Amino acid sequence: MYPTPINTSLVLKTEGFTNLVDALEYAAKGDTGFNFYDHRGELNCVLSYSELRDQARVLAMRLLGLGCKRGDRVGIVASTDPMFHRFFFACQYAGLIPLALPAEMQLGAHKAYVEQTRRMLQSCGAVIAVAPNSHSSCLEEIAEGLDLLMFGTEEDFISLPAKQVELNAPDKEDIAYLQYTSGSTRFPRGVEIDHAAVLNNAREISAHGLKLTNADRFVSWLPFYHDMGLIGFILLPLITQLSADYLSPRTFAMRPRLWLKLISNNGGTISSSPTFGYALCARRLRASDCDHYDLSSWRAACVGAEQINPSPLKAFADALAPCGFNEKAFVACYGMAECVLAISFAPLDLGLSIDYVDQDMMTKTGQAVPIDPSADNVAAYADCGVLLPGFEYSIRNDQNDEVGPRQCGEIYLKGPSVMSGYFQDEESTRAVLDKDGWLDTGDIGYHVNNHIFITARSKDVIIIKGRNIWPYDMEVVTQYVEGVRPGGVAAFSVTGPHSEEIAVMVVETRLRDSQLRDRLIQQVTALVHEHFGINVIIDLVKTGSLPRTTSGKLSRFQSRQAFIDRRQWPALQLAETTDIYRKIA
Repeated sequence: MYPTPINTSLVLKTEGFTNLVDALEYAAKGDTGFNFYDHRGELNCVLSYSELRDQARVLAMRLLGLGCKRGDRVGIVASTDPMFHRFFFACQYAGLIPLALPAEMQLGAHKAYVEQTRRMLQSCGAVIAVAPNSHSSCLEEIAEGLDLLMFGTEEDFISLPAKQVELNAPDKEDIAYLQYTSGSTRFPRGVEIDHAAVLNNAREISAHGLKLTNADRFVSWLPFYHDMGLIGFILLPLITQLSADYLSPRTFAMRPRLWLKLISNNGGTISSSPTFGYALCARRLRASDCDHYDLSSWRAACVGAEQINPSPLKAFADALAPCGFNEKAFVACYGMAECVLAISFAPLDLGLSIDYVDQDMMTKTGQAVPIDPSADNVAAYADCGVLLPGFEYSIRNDQNDEVGPRQCGEIYLKGPSVMSGYFQDEESTRAVLDKDGWLDTGDIGYHVNNHIFITARSKDVIIIKGRNIWPYDMEVVTQYVEGVRPGGVAAFSVTGPHSEEIAVMVVETRLRDSQLRDRLIQQVTALVHEHFGINVIIDLVKTGSLPRTTSGKLSRFQSRQAFIDRRQWPALQLAETTDIYRKIA
């Protein structure tokens, strides 16, 4: 068994596709495809685009044979397995709408996983759910009480008869898939992405963001239920007829050096990670490893999905320079599921460009005033480049007035890659998408010469090791604890001592007794772990001390900055952080 090749026999094409079916039909004329590697880094499955097309078409007929109607939703547990690809594209052929369900379960959070996955299926009215064999028992728990036509493993569906029906390709306005920005909540939101939007974003990424050619090859360990994994490393390679190689997130977490081995062995050119992935990999490296890797082919090491911390990226580049890794390969990106995937890319071949600004001025006025990098009160923000051509942007203050260069504000976006809305959730859609098509991203940032700098995720998701969690939902859940008042909680994440993202909740309380305060912390941390499967640092403050905007809204941006100032974060020592987690585990 050999992996699919780098150079496709086709002329690279991204124009002229009406839907994802068109894209797969064209890619299937070549010899490229997807390659799956096991926990030892050995190839265990190859799925060419031609095989995917044939298998997806037959599977689509089986799904339609169950009585599915056009537009019905299908939940697919998105493990790193070709099963996911087959069902995802079977849905495209059958006119069904797939949604990727999380595959990874946090240790000790089985109940939370079952509940969050059930909520996702319930929120969209899914009629089918499928999982790999590893999740079959979980799926039985998830499906209990749901009104599903069928649920089971791939083998269960393969045993069904294939109904001989004509497969009608989707229209460009049809929903291609639902991307859940947060499944681990009481309030899951499914982003509607139509075929036109995903194809437009892929074209712009290919032509302007990454400037892809037939010589490119993708390598990824990212989860398929995350937009960077689904769009960046399944749909983008397919739409551009390029090959992709996969490790599972679990394999990467246990053996991160296999990521480097795969890039080295297969001549990978495009691979992405949040900052924590590069940091983890650098920490696990041994001096002798550089004798085994050749990373000179890696031309775009994209960084995104969370705040970009330059320090661990510098450590990664320094450690792997002897392997041929060029630090100029780093590409800072800005994106979100509500815009398919990518919004902006930093220029290629230049590496990270960091803007050093006066942190005190940033906190007090929101102005990004340049400062000497060696100053004590410095803040560093990565240049995420100019927006892809289809986007317009507007950065606005609390009064909704547009602000000038180097003034922080909320980022608004408009363009053909913006979502059509949250599925069957008009209230949430109206809250972020106005009648003129402007999307309130919830992100805080500023611009310099049309280059975007992200300073905080104001209302956007908290991302902990690739898991997406809405701050609002954490705050609402916490308010069920006695002694926590509505509106008296702010949730956000900070970068820890090892460059990992850590969830924090600042909770207002009138309690003064130390035992009662400790009990409150224990109750909140236990509730958060039950519902979201993550640990969290709880910071108790007096009532009325959470910062708010001039319009009275809670400011998570200012709450985060105040926490950093109070706790001298991230200067907090690892020993203290470990002790905090020991107390709340």
